[in-house]
Amino acid sequence: MKILWIYILICLTAAGCTEKYSSQINVGSKKFTESVILGEIITQFAKSANVNIEHKKELGGTRILWSALLKGDIDLYPEYTGTIIQELLNGESIKDFNSLKNSLKKYSVEISNPLGFNNTYAIGMNTKLADELGIKNISDLAEYKGLKFGFTNEFMNRNDGWPGLQKKYNLLPDNVAGIDHDLAYRGLENGSIDVVDLYSTDAEIKYYNLKVLKDDLNYFPLYNAVILYRSDLKQKSPNTISLIRRLEDRINEEEMINMNSDVKVNGKPEFQTASEFLSKEFNIELHVQQVSILNELLKNTKDHLTLVLISLFGAILFAVPLGVIAFKNKKTGNIILSVVGIIQTIPSLAILVFMIPFFGIGAEPAIVALFLYSLLPIVRNTYSGLNEIPVQIRESAVVLGLSGKEILRKIELPLASRSILAGIKTSAVINVGTATLGALIGAGGFGQPILTGIRLDSISLILQGAVPAALLAIIVQYLFDLSEKIIVPKGLRIDK
Repeated sequence: MKILWIYILICLTAAGCTEKYSSQINVGSKKFTESVILGEIITQFAKSANVNIEHKKELGGTRILWSALLKGDIDLYPEYTGTIIQELLNGESIKDFNSLKNSLKKYSVEISNPLGFNNTYAIGMNTKLADELGIKNISDLAEYKGLKFGFTNEFMNRNDGWPGLQKKYNLLPDNVAGIDHDLAYRGLENGSIDVVDLYSTDAEIKYYNLKVLKDDLNYFPLYNAVILYRSDLKQKSPNTISLIRRLEDRINEEEMINMNSDVKVNGKPEFQTASEFLSKEFNIELHVQQVSILNELLKNTKDHLTLVLISLFGAILFAVPLGVIAFKNKKTGNIILSVVGIIQTIPSLAILVFMIPFFGIGAEPAIVALFLYSLLPIVRNTYSGLNEIPVQIRESAVVLGLSGKEILRKIELPLASRSILAGIKTSAVINVGTATLGALIGAGGFGQPILTGIRLDSISLILQGAVPAALLAIIVQYLFDLSEKIIVPKGLRIDK
């Protein structure tokens, strides 16, 4: 069992290393539309020059992308100067763009010149409400403590976000909540939120007729769009560096707003918007074929099953023996049950993020996180199933001269099989649902269309991920119910 488990880990590590050190260039993007569009522009531009490149889109927030860049899981991604200075390099003395370049070189990271637009943070409100209250500046908000503030979760904790803004403007609202950026606009529209953080190039500002409050104390710095890339990319793909240089100062603010609007408001795919930009600016005609819904479903199903099956199989190999050990040795058992119980209390998203420094982004950290999250039901049910076996049965086995291993194999495990199988079934169903979060770190699966659907406010896209995930959970439960007839002794089945 130990050899097989070690083999699984070696295979996972090898898979990650193969991808990391291949000749393929990996572009990353955050989980908001503008970043995805920029990532798609970079990718298609590079493909036009025959660069072997892939876009790993919607990889979560700033820290996930930065960690992936440092680790080498991605080679480049679009970023903003204000974010780099205030969030990634906070505490370092950066006076100008040249000192920013020098600071990044310490991390073996380099930066392009600005792409041509500033996408700064802003604070916005529904125009009608702002006019009724006479709110024009951010400082005016200090007079209205009853307003409901809804900020993106990242903004709530960033060095250049809510903590500093609150202190700068002395804001003490009664109600401040974290919310997904794309959902915040709907909150403004239906009145459940009064004040939100915006990106100044968001298409929704015009679409929802929002009022951008003046930053009258000049809290927010410039957020010039740039491209961060690993220093070794100059040797790995000189063509890509040349193309990055050609993108500098080629996207103005109005153009970026229009591209965001094409995707968010008009429903145009990011790849098409990127293609039209490259055609207009560089006279490059690319024929990017959209993946059919069926092919996308098949790919997501394959990715999701990979995450679930490998993590569940590893959990079974690991957790059943742990449950046996917990039963056989009460003192050790208390420690085992406590540890797996503590793991279960950690939010699944947090476990996914914790794995990134060790395994990078992609399927590997998601599989390890899902494996850890699957342990408790199997360990506890194995322990409980063995513990509930009447003492008289064990005593009879001893009288018959059976060894401890024979008692475990021929009597205890068969009698506990129904409980063990129930724990495995619980872990499997939990795994299917939790695996959707793997899309945040590039693991794919049914979580990918769900994330995209939330970002684009598309119910159909959300259903393309949610419905298959729900069906898979039902199928998994049904298969385990069938397997009970094979694994569990006939006398122990509910339906005899």
